[in-house]
Amino acid sequence: MRPPAPQVIELRQNIKKNPHSPRFVAISKTIDKDNPVEIVAALELVKKTATAKFVESVDLAVSLGIDPRKGDQNVRGITNLPHGTGKVRKVAVLAKGDLAAQAEAAGADTVGADELIAQIQGGFRDFDVLLATEDMAPQIGKIGRMLGPRTPNKRNGTVTNNIGTAVKEIKGATRVEYRADKAGIVHLAIGKVSFTDEQLLENFKAGLGALIKAKPSSAKGKYIQSITVSATMGPGIPVDTTTATKLAS
Repeated sequence: MRPPAPQVIELRQNIKKNPHSPRFVAISKTIDKDNPVEIVAALELVKKTATAKFVESVDLAVSLGIDPRKGDQNVRGITNLPHGTGKVRKVAVLAKGDLAAQAEAAGADTVGADELIAQIQGGFRDFDVLLATEDMAPQIGKIGRMLGPRTPNKRNGTVTNNIGTAVKEIKGATRVEYRADKAGIVHLAIGKVSFTDEQLLENFKAGLGALIKAKPSSAKGKYIQSITVSATMGPGIPVDTTTATKLAS
C-alpha cells in the first residue's frame, strides 16, 4: 500500500493541532477566557460570535461543586423559561380517555395508549419528548430500555395528570429539563441569538436560579464553580459567578 503524500500528512497533522474550523479559531482569539465578564456583556459577546449561516442557540453551561457519583447529589429537574428556548419540539403522550383528549387539545403530536406503546416497541421514535399520565405509568416499563433518557418519570415531570399544561409548556419550549452530567456540569439552552438581550437575560436568570434552588444539602464548598455561555458554533465565554449568582438569586 502506497504511503500518504507529504501534503496529506501535513494536513492531518494540522487537523489534529486545530480540530476547530478557521472561523472558530479566529473568533476564539477575541475572547479572553481567563477574565470572566458580567452576564450582560457575555450575552452581547455571544451574539457577536454567532456567525454561522443559521440562527444559533444560546447555551448555558454551569459547573457545579457536587459529586455526581453520589445519589444524593444528583442535580436534575425541570424549570420554565419565561421566553422559551426557541426550539420546536414534537411531543407524544401516553394517555386514555379525557386526559388523551386534553393532550390532543393542547397540541400533542401523537397521543395513544397501548397502541402507542406497541408502536414504540416496533421502533417508532418520531418525538422529542414522551409524556405519560399516571394511570399509564405501570406500562412504561415495557419501553424503558428502548427509550433510555427519554423514558417518562415523575421526577422530571414527564409523568403527570396535568397533561394539557405539560404539553403546552413543552410545545411552547418554555419547559426545559436539566441534569448534571458525570463531570458535574449542567448544559441548558436558554434561547436563540435572535432573542432580545432582555429575553436572554431573563431566561438566564430563570435557568441559573433553578440550579441554585436545586443545590443538594449534602454539597459542600462552593456550589457554582463556573458559568459559561456560548452560541451553538461559538466559543465559550466565561461569566462572573459572583454577580451572576446574585442576579439569579
